Amino acid sequence: MKIDLNADLGEGCGSDRELLQLVSSANIACGFHAGDAQTMLQSVRWALEYGVAIGAHPSFPDRENFGRSAMQLPSETVYAQVLYQIGALKAITESEGGKLTHVKPHGMLYNQAARDAGLADAIARAVKAIDAGLLLVGLAGSESIRAARHYGLQTREEVFADRGYQTDGSLVPRGQPGAMIEEEKQAISRTLEMVQHGTVASVTGERVALRAQTVCLHGDGPHALAFARRLRDAFAAQQILVSSVA
Repeated sequence: MKIDLNADLGEGCGSDRELLQLVSSANIACGFHAGDAQTMLQSVRWALEYGVAIGAHPSFPDRENFGRSAMQLPSETVYAQVLYQIGALKAITESEGGKLTHVKPHGMLYNQAARDAGLADAIARAVKAIDAGLLLVGLAGSESIRAARHYGLQTREEVFADRGYQTDGSLVPRGQPGAMIEEEKQAISRTLEMVQHGTVASVTGERVALRAQTVCLHGDGPHALAFARRLRDAFAAQQILVSSVA
């Protein structure tokens, strides 16, 4: 069994280089919620050094709130902003001799697109316009995945090691009870269940079916590096290979 393990990087945290030695895919911030040209370049260089798949991590224009503010923007505005961000990282990656492999929206852009078909459409159109060979990463079973498939894009359905789920398969919004899984053993056991069995317990205790093709490991937490190492150990114990190649 294989699983992709991804982390959001280039966001100003101090452990990016170490995390890149533990994950198989990196989603690099493109400047709208975090990061800048120099950070993007350094992140790309490290990802290439460790053989990690490079992806763009576009966001709403919201540096003040780390891309976590809800926004209602016209579809063409979102389309242009996503084009701009992907294009910037693609250019930097190719200038270093690398290849951009995927796109994963960040924060509220990701969460809104998971349930808003119009927003998901704008993102998928932008990805296809840049490169129809790019993978679009989205919440398992979401509108983002449906929009990507509509445009003939390859998809990668994502689950979260440290987030709570609602009964419809969506994430519990940050700030609500059960949004974050704080206990490490619980987060690891839930992740193994999602990867091996395609189910997870919702906040109400019901089993939710989902497809796990990539696991997100948040790189901005104080214990991210230690948790990444323990998750890798758990995968190894279960003979689950961590790889960005499907």
